[in-house]
Amino acid sequence: MKVLTKTRLGAIAIALSTATVAFADGHLNEMTADELLPMAEAEGEVIVYSFTSRIGRVETAFEEAYPNVDLQGFDISSTEQIARLTAEAQAGVTNADVIYISDTPVVLTALLEAGIIAPYVPPRVADRVPAEFQTPLLAQRLSTKVLMYNEEANPNGAPVSNLWELTTDEWRGRVIMVDPLQRGDYLDLMTEIVLQSDQMAEAYEAQFGMAIELDGAANAGEQFIMDLFANDLILVGSTDDVNAAVGALGQENPPVGFTSYSDRRDNEDEGWALQVANDVSPAPGIIFPAVVALATEPNNPAAARLVIDFLMGDESETGGPGLAPFYVAGDYVTRTDIPPHPDAVPLEDFTAWRINPAETATIRAEIGDLVLTLQ
Repeated sequence: MKVLTKTRLGAIAIALSTATVAFADGHLNEMTADELLPMAEAEGEVIVYSFTSRIGRVETAFEEAYPNVDLQGFDISSTEQIARLTAEAQAGVTNADVIYISDTPVVLTALLEAGIIAPYVPPRVADRVPAEFQTPLLAQRLSTKVLMYNEEANPNGAPVSNLWELTTDEWRGRVIMVDPLQRGDYLDLMTEIVLQSDQMAEAYEAQFGMAIELDGAANAGEQFIMDLFANDLILVGSTDDVNAAVGALGQENPPVGFTSYSDRRDNEDEGWALQVANDVSPAPGIIFPAVVALATEPNNPAAARLVIDFLMGDESETGGPGLAPFYVAGDYVTRTDIPPHPDAVPLEDFTAWRINPAETATIRAEIGDLVLTLQ
């Protein structure tokens, strides 16, 4: 247990007083990490809600860099974060200082517009992140939900070349994904398929040699979702469940599934052979921002900004320990001065649809209702 001397207590009081003034004046946003550090050490801790379990590695690296600041990271899905942060706000409670989250179509309305979270861009990286990834919230990286297959069983490439193949008898009961009503990223995937109905219609004709005929659907995207569910789509509770089912080594005829491209990073450790079906028509899935934000009134405002600065990587070529958990094939760091991961499909060649969060939000609830009726 640490014993605080009168000198140390006095230093903390001064630092806290300085932090309060700086925050009130809006100056914290302009401070460097070195300037934030003494105030962060006075605060002593910082709470992070994270949609990825990789926050555990960030916690270890952050505390090695800043041993006087205790980072407490909580692995909470984006859907659960939104619910928890909303409930905490309604109760007048602020627990998290930093929010690391995806599911931006809901985040922008339910959290940002509601005043529960606030944007922050560390000044150190402001000139190295494109404007589109700084507003309305800072995107640390681009993540994915895409069709993946087992490359051990399919050494010549993906076993399908068109999404509509997944609705045929050959793939009945052999397509897996997380329940879209449990994880918002997967509902965003379903929504994007509907938004891309023109491409889905073209892909249908390319696959079957005839124009699509709608059967109770409003468009080709909805028809695909309905046909996919009717073809005994398997819904599971977590991305790891998808990865294990699709990627496990030693399978003769494995299923395919929608999951995160970046989970290829665990192939060696988990005994998987996951690979992205990048050539599937019209697209393998979606690519979307993973954003970082502050609580509107964080309990530890200096430490919170220090964490976000750390998550954006240091001055080394690949971003150092703060960015190391995310510098993997399948994640696309938004900093322009960090080269792409050498094992990844180059972003310019990656064929996944890039979502427009505002556009997704317009019909997301409607697609959720559709998925509910199909379960």
